[in-house]
Amino acid sequence: MKTITILDRMIGAGQPAFIIAEGCDNHMGNMDAAKEMCRQAKLAGADCIKFQHHLPDEEMLKDVPMTSNFDIPLYDFLKLHALTLDQHVELMAYCKEIGIMYLCTPFSLKAAYELDEIGVSAFKIGSGEMTDIPTLQAIARLGKPMIVSTGMSTMEEIGRTYNALVEAGAEFAFTNCLSEYPPKYEDVNLGVIARMKEAFPEAVIGHSDHTPDLYTCYAAAALGAHIIEKHVILSKQTPGPDQSVSIDFQDLYRLVDGIRKIELASGTEKAVHKDEKGIREWAFRSIVSLRPIRAGEVITQEMIWSKRPGTGIPSAKMGEIIGRTAARDIEENVLLRWEDLAE
Repeated sequence: MKTITILDRMIGAGQPAFIIAEGCDNHMGNMDAAKEMCRQAKLAGADCIKFQHHLPDEEMLKDVPMTSNFDIPLYDFLKLHALTLDQHVELMAYCKEIGIMYLCTPFSLKAAYELDEIGVSAFKIGSGEMTDIPTLQAIARLGKPMIVSTGMSTMEEIGRTYNALVEAGAEFAFTNCLSEYPPKYEDVNLGVIARMKEAFPEAVIGHSDHTPDLYTCYAAAALGAHIIEKHVILSKQTPGPDQSVSIDFQDLYRLVDGIRKIELASGTEKAVHKDEKGIREWAFRSIVSLRPIRAGEVITQEMIWSKRPGTGIPSAKMGEIIGRTAARDIEENVLLRWEDLAE
Protein backbone atom coordinates (compact mmCIF):
# COMPACT_ATOMS: atom_id res chain seq x y z
CA MET A 1 0.00 0.00 0.00
CA LYS A 2 1.93 3.02 -1.31
CA THR A 3 2.30 6.22 0.73
CA ILE A 4 4.52 9.28 0.75
CA THR A 5 5.20 11.59 3.68
CA ILE A 6 5.46 15.38 3.55
CA LEU A 7 6.58 16.80 6.89
CA ASP A 8 4.56 14.64 9.30
CA ARG A 9 1.61 14.10 6.93
CA MET A 10 1.34 10.63 5.43
CA ILE A 11 -0.40 10.64 2.04
CA GLY A 12 -1.78 7.62 0.23
CA ALA A 13 -3.50 4.33 0.98
CA GLY A 14 -5.38 4.30 4.27
CA GLN A 15 -5.02 8.06 4.79
CA PRO A 16 -7.48 10.93 4.32
CA ALA A 17 -7.15 12.69 0.97
CA PHE A 18 -4.47 15.38 0.99
CA ILE A 19 -6.31 18.53 -0.09
CA ILE A 20 -4.22 21.24 -1.75
CA ALA A 21 -5.55 24.77 -2.17
CA GLU A 22 -3.66 25.95 -5.27
CA GLY A 23 -3.15 29.68 -4.79
CA CYS A 24 -1.19 29.88 -8.08
CA ASP A 25 -0.83 33.56 -9.06
CA ASN A 26 -4.33 34.60 -7.98
CA HIS A 27 -2.73 36.90 -5.39
CA MET A 28 -1.69 39.13 -8.33
CA GLY A 29 1.60 39.82 -6.54
CA ASN A 30 -0.10 41.27 -3.47
CA MET A 31 1.31 39.79 -0.25
CA ASP A 32 -1.71 40.80 1.82
CA ALA A 33 -3.88 38.85 -0.61
CA ALA A 34 -1.49 35.89 -0.54
CA LYS A 35 -1.53 35.78 3.27
CA GLU A 36 -5.30 36.04 3.32
CA MET A 37 -5.42 33.06 0.95
CA CYS A 38 -3.29 31.11 3.44
CA ARG A 39 -5.59 32.05 6.30
CA GLN A 40 -8.75 31.21 4.38
CA ALA A 41 -7.33 27.86 3.25
CA LYS A 42 -6.60 27.02 6.89
CA LEU A 43 -10.13 28.01 7.94
CA ALA A 44 -11.62 25.92 5.13
CA GLY A 45 -9.80 22.83 6.41
CA ALA A 46 -7.35 22.31 3.53
CA ASP A 47 -4.14 20.46 4.32
CA CYS A 48 -1.98 22.75 2.27
CA ILE A 49 -1.81 26.07 0.45
CA LYS A 50 0.40 26.06 -2.63
CA PHE A 51 1.94 28.89 -4.60
CA GLN A 52 4.21 29.07 -7.64
CA HIS A 53 7.81 30.19 -7.98
CA HIS A 54 8.43 31.75 -11.37
CA LEU A 55 11.71 32.91 -12.83
CA PRO A 56 10.30 33.87 -16.24
CA ASP A 57 13.60 33.96 -18.11
CA GLU A 58 14.49 30.50 -16.77
CA GLU A 59 11.21 28.88 -17.81
CA MET A 60 10.31 30.39 -21.18
CA LEU A 61 11.41 32.52 -24.11
CA LYS A 62 9.90 35.96 -24.10
CA ASP A 63 8.26 35.55 -27.50
CA VAL A 64 7.17 31.90 -27.15
CA PRO A 65 3.81 31.37 -28.92
CA MET A 66 1.23 30.33 -26.34
CA THR A 67 -2.43 30.40 -25.45
CA SER A 68 -3.56 32.53 -22.53
CA ASN A 69 -6.75 33.11 -20.57
CA PHE A 70 -5.66 36.63 -19.78
CA ASP A 71 -5.25 39.90 -21.63
CA ILE A 72 -1.44 40.09 -21.54
CA PRO A 73 1.21 37.49 -22.45
CA LEU A 74 2.07 35.14 -19.58
CA TYR A 75 5.73 36.20 -19.65
CA ASP A 76 4.75 39.83 -19.07
CA PHE A 77 2.20 38.85 -16.42
CA LEU A 78 4.81 36.90 -14.47
CA LYS A 79 7.32 39.74 -14.69
CA LEU A 80 4.69 41.98 -13.10
CA HIS A 81 3.06 39.68 -10.55
CA ALA A 82 5.25 36.66 -9.68
CA LEU A 83 6.32 36.38 -6.05
CA THR A 84 9.98 36.86 -5.19
CA LEU A 85 11.96 34.28 -3.26
CA ASP A 86 11.93 36.56 -0.19
CA GLN A 87 8.14 36.68 -0.42
CA HIS A 88 8.01 32.88 -0.53
CA VAL A 89 10.14 32.79 2.63
CA GLU A 90 7.69 35.18 4.30
CA LEU A 91 4.68 33.12 3.19
CA MET A 92 6.25 29.87 4.35
CA ALA A 93 6.87 31.39 7.80
CA TYR A 94 3.31 32.70 7.92
CA CYS A 95 1.90 29.27 7.03
CA LYS A 96 3.94 27.70 9.83
CA GLU A 97 2.62 30.34 12.23
CA ILE A 98 -1.04 29.66 11.42
CA GLY A 99 -0.67 25.89 11.09
CA ILE A 100 -1.10 25.05 7.42
CA MET A 101 1.43 23.36 5.15
CA TYR A 102 3.11 25.52 2.51
CA LEU A 103 4.03 24.02 -0.85
CA CYS A 104 5.31 25.57 -4.03
CA THR A 105 5.70 24.68 -7.69
CA PRO A 106 9.07 25.48 -9.26
CA PHE A 107 8.75 26.19 -12.99
CA SER A 108 12.45 25.73 -13.67
CA LEU A 109 15.37 23.85 -12.19
CA LYS A 110 16.82 27.07 -10.82
CA ALA A 111 13.49 27.78 -9.11
CA ALA A 112 13.61 24.31 -7.56
CA TYR A 113 17.14 24.90 -6.26
CA GLU A 114 16.07 28.21 -4.73
CA LEU A 115 13.05 26.62 -3.04
CA ASP A 116 15.25 23.83 -1.73
CA GLU A 117 17.60 26.38 -0.21
CA ILE A 118 14.76 28.05 1.74
CA GLY A 119 13.63 24.69 3.12
CA VAL A 120 10.55 23.77 1.10
CA SER A 121 9.30 20.35 2.27
CA ALA A 122 8.27 18.93 -1.13
CA PHE A 123 7.95 19.89 -4.77
CA LYS A 124 4.73 20.13 -6.75
CA ILE A 125 5.53 19.74 -10.45
CA GLY A 126 3.18 21.22 -13.04
CA SER A 127 1.97 19.33 -16.09
CA GLY A 128 4.19 21.36 -18.41
CA GLU A 129 7.26 19.90 -16.74
CA MET A 130 5.96 16.31 -16.52
CA THR A 131 7.90 15.17 -19.58
CA ASP A 132 11.05 17.17 -18.76
CA ILE A 133 12.86 14.13 -17.42
CA PRO A 134 16.31 15.76 -17.03
CA THR A 135 14.83 18.45 -14.80
CA LEU A 136 12.73 15.93 -12.85
CA GLN A 137 15.78 13.72 -12.28
CA ALA A 138 17.74 16.71 -11.01
CA ILE A 139 14.90 17.69 -8.65
CA ALA A 140 14.61 14.08 -7.47
CA ARG A 141 18.25 14.20 -6.43
CA LEU A 142 17.31 16.86 -3.88
CA GLY A 143 15.68 14.02 -1.95
CA LYS A 144 12.28 15.55 -1.27
CA PRO A 145 8.83 14.17 -2.15
CA MET A 146 7.39 15.18 -5.52
CA ILE A 147 3.77 15.53 -6.65
CA VAL A 148 3.67 15.52 -10.45
CA SER A 149 0.63 16.55 -12.49
CA THR A 150 0.01 14.70 -15.75
CA GLY A 151 -2.08 17.02 -17.92
CA MET A 152 -1.47 17.04 -21.70
CA SER A 153 0.29 13.67 -21.46
CA THR A 154 -0.27 10.18 -22.81
CA MET A 155 -0.06 7.07 -20.65
CA GLU A 156 3.15 6.22 -22.48
CA GLU A 157 4.68 9.58 -21.55
CA ILE A 158 3.56 9.22 -17.93
CA GLY A 159 5.08 5.73 -17.92
CA ARG A 160 8.40 7.10 -19.13
CA THR A 161 8.46 9.66 -16.31
CA TYR A 162 7.34 7.01 -13.83
CA ASN A 163 10.23 4.74 -14.74
CA ALA A 164 12.72 7.62 -14.49
CA LEU A 165 11.49 8.61 -11.03
CA VAL A 166 11.42 5.03 -9.75
CA GLU A 167 14.98 4.57 -11.01
CA ALA A 168 15.97 7.80 -9.27
CA GLY A 169 14.57 6.47 -5.99
CA ALA A 170 12.12 9.35 -5.72
CA GLU A 171 9.21 9.41 -3.29
CA PHE A 172 6.48 10.70 -5.57
CA ALA A 173 2.83 10.99 -6.53
CA PHE A 174 1.04 11.53 -9.83
CA THR A 175 -2.15 13.54 -10.14
CA ASN A 176 -4.60 12.81 -12.91
CA CYS A 177 -5.01 16.18 -14.60
CA LEU A 178 -6.51 17.84 -17.65
CA SER A 179 -4.80 21.02 -18.88
CA GLU A 180 -7.88 22.76 -20.28
CA TYR A 181 -8.92 26.04 -18.68
CA PRO A 182 -11.71 25.26 -17.92
CA PRO A 183 -12.09 21.71 -19.25
CA LYS A 184 -14.91 19.99 -21.05
CA TYR A 185 -16.38 17.47 -18.62
CA GLU A 186 -16.24 14.71 -21.20
CA ASP A 187 -12.46 15.26 -21.39
CA VAL A 188 -11.85 14.82 -17.64
CA ASN A 189 -11.91 10.98 -17.72
CA LEU A 190 -11.92 10.24 -14.00
CA GLY A 191 -11.62 6.54 -14.79
CA VAL A 192 -7.94 7.22 -15.51
CA ILE A 193 -7.40 7.37 -11.73
CA ALA A 194 -7.98 3.61 -11.47
CA ARG A 195 -5.85 2.97 -14.57
CA MET A 196 -2.98 4.96 -13.08
CA LYS A 197 -3.22 3.10 -9.78
CA GLU A 198 -2.87 -0.17 -11.63
CA ALA A 199 -0.15 0.97 -14.04
CA PHE A 200 2.01 2.91 -11.54
CA PRO A 201 2.01 0.99 -8.24
CA GLU A 202 5.04 2.84 -6.85
CA ALA A 203 3.28 6.20 -7.11
CA VAL A 204 0.52 7.66 -4.95
CA ILE A 205 -2.29 8.69 -7.30
CA GLY A 206 -4.38 11.84 -6.92
CA HIS A 207 -6.40 14.30 -8.99
CA SER A 208 -5.64 17.93 -9.92
CA ASP A 209 -8.81 19.67 -11.05
CA HIS A 210 -9.45 22.65 -13.32
CA THR A 211 -13.24 22.58 -13.47
CA PRO A 212 -15.00 25.69 -12.10
CA ASP A 213 -17.09 23.67 -9.61
CA LEU A 214 -16.79 20.78 -7.15
CA TYR A 215 -18.42 17.74 -8.76
CA THR A 216 -15.41 16.06 -10.34
CA CYS A 217 -13.38 16.50 -7.14
CA TYR A 218 -16.08 14.75 -5.12
CA ALA A 219 -16.13 11.95 -7.68
CA ALA A 220 -12.33 11.68 -7.71
CA ALA A 221 -12.33 11.33 -3.92
CA ALA A 222 -14.98 8.62 -4.13
CA LEU A 223 -12.86 6.85 -6.75
CA GLY A 224 -9.91 6.75 -4.37
CA ALA A 225 -7.78 9.76 -5.32
CA HIS A 226 -5.34 10.30 -2.44
CA ILE A 227 -4.60 13.93 -3.36
CA ILE A 228 -7.11 16.57 -4.47
CA GLU A 229 -5.75 19.85 -5.81
CA LYS A 230 -8.03 22.78 -6.59
CA HIS A 231 -7.29 26.36 -7.68
CA VAL A 232 -8.56 28.98 -5.22
CA ILE A 233 -9.16 32.71 -5.42
CA LEU A 234 -10.34 35.27 -2.86
CA SER A 235 -12.99 36.63 -5.21
CA LYS A 236 -14.29 35.34 -8.52
CA GLN A 237 -14.28 38.99 -9.61
CA THR A 238 -10.47 39.17 -9.41
CA PRO A 239 -8.91 39.15 -12.89
CA GLY A 240 -6.05 36.81 -13.64
CA PRO A 241 -4.95 33.90 -15.82
CA ASP A 242 -6.45 31.27 -13.46
CA GLN A 243 -9.67 33.06 -12.51
CA SER A 244 -11.91 30.90 -14.73
CA VAL A 245 -10.73 27.63 -13.15
CA SER A 246 -10.68 28.76 -9.51
CA ILE A 247 -13.17 28.41 -6.68
CA ASP A 248 -13.58 30.83 -3.79
CA PHE A 249 -12.95 29.85 -0.19
CA GLN A 250 -16.59 29.21 0.66
CA ASP A 251 -16.52 26.57 -2.06
CA LEU A 252 -13.21 25.29 -0.73
CA TYR A 253 -14.87 24.78 2.67
CA ARG A 254 -17.68 22.87 0.95
CA LEU A 255 -15.13 20.81 -0.95
CA VAL A 256 -13.18 19.81 2.16
CA ASP A 257 -16.36 19.11 4.10
CA GLY A 258 -17.78 17.00 1.26
CA ILE A 259 -14.60 14.98 0.77
CA ARG A 260 -14.34 14.20 4.49
CA LYS A 261 -17.97 13.01 4.48
CA ILE A 262 -17.33 10.89 1.37
CA GLU A 263 -14.35 9.32 3.15
CA LEU A 264 -16.47 8.51 6.19
CA ALA A 265 -19.05 6.91 3.89
CA SER A 266 -16.58 4.84 1.84
CA GLY A 267 -16.32 1.69 3.95
CA THR A 268 -16.90 -1.79 2.51
CA GLU A 269 -18.61 -3.55 5.43
CA LYS A 270 -22.28 -4.50 4.98
CA ALA A 271 -23.81 -5.07 8.41
CA VAL A 272 -26.84 -4.17 10.51
CA HIS A 273 -25.54 -1.11 12.31
CA LYS A 274 -26.53 -0.03 15.80
CA ASP A 275 -28.72 2.84 14.67
CA GLU A 276 -30.52 0.59 12.17
CA LYS A 277 -31.65 -1.99 14.71
CA GLY A 278 -34.55 -0.01 16.15
CA ILE A 279 -35.76 0.90 12.66
CA ARG A 280 -35.39 -2.71 11.55
CA GLU A 281 -37.85 -3.82 14.22
CA TRP A 282 -40.72 -1.74 12.88
CA ALA A 283 -39.78 -1.38 9.21
CA PHE A 284 -39.33 -5.08 8.35
CA ARG A 285 -42.40 -7.20 7.69
CA SER A 286 -43.91 -10.10 9.57
CA ILE A 287 -46.67 -12.58 8.73
CA VAL A 288 -50.18 -11.45 9.78
CA SER A 289 -53.64 -12.98 9.56
CA LEU A 290 -55.97 -11.55 6.92
CA ARG A 291 -59.06 -13.08 8.56
CA PRO A 292 -59.92 -15.01 11.72
CA ILE A 293 -58.38 -18.48 11.67
CA ARG A 294 -59.99 -21.21 13.77
CA ALA A 295 -58.04 -23.82 15.71
CA GLY A 296 -57.49 -26.88 13.51
CA GLU A 297 -57.71 -24.99 10.20
CA VAL A 298 -54.96 -25.58 7.66
CA ILE A 299 -53.41 -22.26 6.83
CA THR A 300 -53.55 -21.21 3.18
CA GLN A 301 -52.07 -18.27 1.31
CA GLU A 302 -55.43 -16.48 1.32
CA MET A 303 -55.38 -16.36 5.13
CA ILE A 304 -52.03 -14.59 5.59
CA TRP A 305 -49.78 -11.87 4.19
CA SER A 306 -47.02 -9.54 5.39
CA LYS A 307 -47.30 -6.26 7.29
CA ARG A 308 -45.18 -4.18 9.60
CA PRO A 309 -43.71 -4.41 12.25
CA GLY A 310 -40.92 -6.91 11.91
CA THR A 311 -41.24 -8.36 15.42
CA GLY A 312 -43.22 -11.48 14.43
CA ILE A 313 -42.46 -14.39 12.13
CA PRO A 314 -40.39 -12.91 9.25
CA SER A 315 -42.32 -12.67 5.98
CA ALA A 316 -39.50 -14.61 4.27
CA LYS A 317 -40.74 -17.71 6.16
CA MET A 318 -44.23 -17.56 4.66
CA GLY A 319 -43.62 -20.77 2.73
CA GLU A 320 -43.01 -22.57 6.03
CA ILE A 321 -46.35 -21.38 7.44
CA ILE A 322 -48.62 -22.34 4.54
CA GLY A 323 -49.92 -25.88 5.07
CA ARG A 324 -49.44 -25.79 8.86
CA THR A 325 -52.41 -26.21 11.19
CA ALA A 326 -53.57 -23.52 13.60
CA ALA A 327 -53.04 -24.68 17.20
CA ARG A 328 -55.52 -22.12 18.56
CA ASP A 329 -57.95 -19.48 17.37
CA ILE A 330 -56.17 -16.56 15.71
CA GLU A 331 -57.83 -13.18 15.43
CA GLU A 332 -57.93 -11.15 12.22
CA ASN A 333 -55.04 -8.75 11.48
CA VAL A 334 -52.61 -9.89 14.15
CA LEU A 335 -49.01 -11.08 14.04
CA LEU A 336 -48.67 -14.84 13.83
CA ARG A 337 -46.47 -16.54 16.43
CA TRP A 338 -44.80 -19.90 16.17
CA GLU A 339 -46.86 -21.03 19.19
CA ASP A 340 -50.02 -20.39 17.14
CA LEU A 341 -49.07 -23.35 14.96
CA ALA A 342 -49.39 -27.05 15.65
CA GLU A 343 -46.27 -29.15 15.45
